[in-house]
Amino acid sequence: MVAIAYEEIVKAPKALLHDHLDGGLRPATVVELAEAVGHQLPATDPAELGRWFVESADSGSLERYLETFAHTVAVMQTEDALFRVAAECALDLAADGVVYAEVRYAPEQHLEQGLRLEQVVESVLAGFESGAAQAAEAGRPIRIGTLLTAMRHAARSQEIAELSVRYRDHGVVGFDIAGAEAGFPPTRHLDAFEYLQRENSHFTIHAGEAFGLPSIWQAIQWCGADRLGHGVRIVDDITVGEQPVLGRLAAYVRDKRIPLELCPSSNVQTGAAASIAEHPIGLLRDLRFRVTVNTDNRLMSGTSMSREMALLVEAFGYGWAELQWFTINAMKSAFIPFDERLAIINETIKPAYAKLLG
Repeated sequence: MVAIAYEEIVKAPKALLHDHLDGGLRPATVVELAEAVGHQLPATDPAELGRWFVESADSGSLERYLETFAHTVAVMQTEDALFRVAAECALDLAADGVVYAEVRYAPEQHLEQGLRLEQVVESVLAGFESGAAQAAEAGRPIRIGTLLTAMRHAARSQEIAELSVRYRDHGVVGFDIAGAEAGFPPTRHLDAFEYLQRENSHFTIHAGEAFGLPSIWQAIQWCGADRLGHGVRIVDDITVGEQPVLGRLAAYVRDKRIPLELCPSSNVQTGAAASIAEHPIGLLRDLRFRVTVNTDNRLMSGTSMSREMALLVEAFGYGWAELQWFTINAMKSAFIPFDERLAIINETIKPAYAKLLG
């Protein structure tokens, strides 16, 4: 198999479903915004700060990984800061060859300086629009959808679900819950999920990352999730031998084509996988689950979509055919209308990969 150059991966079109806005800031931006609001950082040199985020997130614990967000959220408390971070996010993703992205964040975490939920949402949407327009002018068009996240340890999920429905014609494409899984099952937010289903609205649920099969089962069978945020622990229901045997839940997830938003580097950092080479993505791809590749938190993992794909190429020997498969899986699983998904697949993704495969 011909080796794939990293520069070629950057140029290839990519689709991203699981990326956190507060986990993808540029280190230099964190430094500037922190200085403006008087927030104390562990380092003020951007390169040093970038290293600190990655090293701190490399703990093997989801809880400790989540602690790093105190610094990014602290500098995202004004309309201007939210606008800037969203615009830079769009530009950074587009520069990395991402043609479609769903970027999530929790509006309830950006109210410390008196903003209302609506102001938070509108600032982020405006930032994405501005960044996407600049990217298009530079010849790197990107379509960005937003997911509004509720924190699973808090009690605002119904409010955030209603907010996502209110803004669904303005760039918000779905809903999510996130935060520490253990002790905070998705069923605590059943009212919000039932409301979203009645409103014909899309949602994904962080499940099966730090916590195992019960979290996945609840997310799907009790809450009705369209996709699984991570879902990597579904491998606990697969017996690996000469012929892998799928348990009832794993078989259901595969049969129903429920998308798995896998985030390889992040999963290694939080201890959900021992290494990229041992990441269950290899097995799940071989078994033809609806696997997608994602960044999760680009700042905390020091990563990008191109880097995630390059790591998989190195670990599993994947070629363009596999990278195209992951990309089309993600695009098929996006929360935008079917005809719009199809247009991106047929007019952008397939022609580009046809050249690369040729």
